[in-house]
Amino acid sequence: MQATETANPSFAVRAERRIARLTLVLGAAAAVAVAAAFSPRAGLGVFTGAVLAWINFRWLRQAIDALVWLSAGQPGEARPRISAWVYIKFFARYALMAAVIYVMVKYFDVPVLGLLAGLFSLGAAAMTESIYEIVTRSK
Repeated sequence: MQATETANPSFAVRAERRIARLTLVLGAAAAVAVAAAFSPRAGLGVFTGAVLAWINFRWLRQAIDALVWLSAGQPGEARPRISAWVYIKFFARYALMAAVIYVMVKYFDVPVLGLLAGLFSLGAAAMTESIYEIVTRSK
């Protein structure tokens, strides 16, 4: 891979989009497999975990994008400002995950392991994207 490809913003944007999409696709596929092999509740847990991982990824990316924009500075302003919503998303993602996991386990009797397995779909998506980049760039 050439240095210009990794510095190209569109390269990173395309990779981020593929990871986000793969998180949901791999999570949904795993949810179907788990529902068929174990129980529909376990499958629901895997899918819910995958959706939480996707939300976490999106909100984290938005917060980091805002921080990068802030570090570059804003022309004409002595002190750059960032929206409070960015900070809320950055820290609220953990509270959201904890609340959803609590509700799913307590009230819907979803197995915790299913939820945790779904959260791993982001890692699986990142590994799949890495393999994709290695295979397509090595040609």
